[in-house]
Amino acid sequence: MKRLAILGSTGSIGTQTLDVVRRHPDLYEVYAICANRSVDLLVEQAREFRPEVVCIADESLYEELSRQLSAISFQGKIWAGADSIADMVTMPSIDIVVAAMVGYAGLRPTIEAIRAGKTIALANKETLVVAGEIICELAQKHHAPILPVDSEHSAIFQSLVGEDRNEIEKILLTASGGPFRTYSLEQMRTVTAADALRHPNWEMGAKITIDSASMMNKGFEVIEAKWLFGVPVEKVEVVVHPQSIVHSAVQFADGAIKAQLGAPDMRLPIQYALSFPERLAADFPRADLFALKDLTFERPDLERFPNLGLAYEAMRRGGTVPCVLNAANEVANLAFREGRCGFLQMSDIISETMNRAAFIQKPNYEDYVACDAEARRIAAEELNRKS
Repeated sequence: MKRLAILGSTGSIGTQTLDVVRRHPDLYEVYAICANRSVDLLVEQAREFRPEVVCIADESLYEELSRQLSAISFQGKIWAGADSIADMVTMPSIDIVVAAMVGYAGLRPTIEAIRAGKTIALANKETLVVAGEIICELAQKHHAPILPVDSEHSAIFQSLVGEDRNEIEKILLTASGGPFRTYSLEQMRTVTAADALRHPNWEMGAKITIDSASMMNKGFEVIEAKWLFGVPVEKVEVVVHPQSIVHSAVQFADGAIKAQLGAPDMRLPIQYALSFPERLAADFPRADLFALKDLTFERPDLERFPNLGLAYEAMRRGGTVPCVLNAANEVANLAFREGRCGFLQMSDIISETMNRAAFIQKPNYEDYVACDAEARRIAAEELNRKS
């Protein structure tokens, strides 16, 4: 029986993780759950799974959470705030931390979980984007396995099992292309957040769905792949694959390509991360190869989707630049969702912030914290300038 702490339990990855637990109650116990602000759903999850700890990130909601949990006779611990989340993941009883918080907020608890030697089922992209070098060094030092939950990185991970001594020639990171794959630049100038939130293949949270539409999500995944699999960024190639059946692939030194295929269902990579190295039986949808008429592959268009190019640039420049990239994107993404900037303006804001922010070649954790704050301030200035 493995005990789980699920950070972001009310989000897309968190709720699907709980669905995996429902299917295997003999293997997994939900020991701790955490959400940002979704009190009602968090209480419903506590009612069903009866964890030892329930935590809310927004401290202003502590009283409301306590009131609702009391009404269902909850007997466990009720915590609130960033410090409590960091403490929660280090609890001795926890075996696996599912890091599914959205954005930069997921960095600190992931670091604390690694320092505590926990197995990390990593769904928070920003952790490796912002501080990949520190994360990898800590994981090695504390013998904390990092198992990818993203469908693309899970596919790469699965393709590399048994290939430890074989040289990777290229990682082929697939992308659906999002809802604007066939749009012209002129059409993209007038798209709205509602348009961008209609992803053709995947059900995700609002922030990551917008990132997918702008291809910043894929840029983040390029950076993640560099750290997770120890390859230079030049060996990570993005391939637009609208059907989302080939989840990613690895090309080896002899030219052979290994890929992982499946229906677009996040529960499969979540379950694999929790059960590795075993594969558990599941009734998830199957990819029916006989029903597939076409599997197509395209090169990404960096003119229409400059965010992908900005991510490659950030990784090549290194140091604090990926941290700046992430912070500026969080500001621009939220502004677009709230109707305060246009879809294409997001890239302009991110690019200007990358050019203006201070650069540190070998940052420590405190440098990342300061860099994140500065980048958000600059991005807000750029947003106001363009409004």
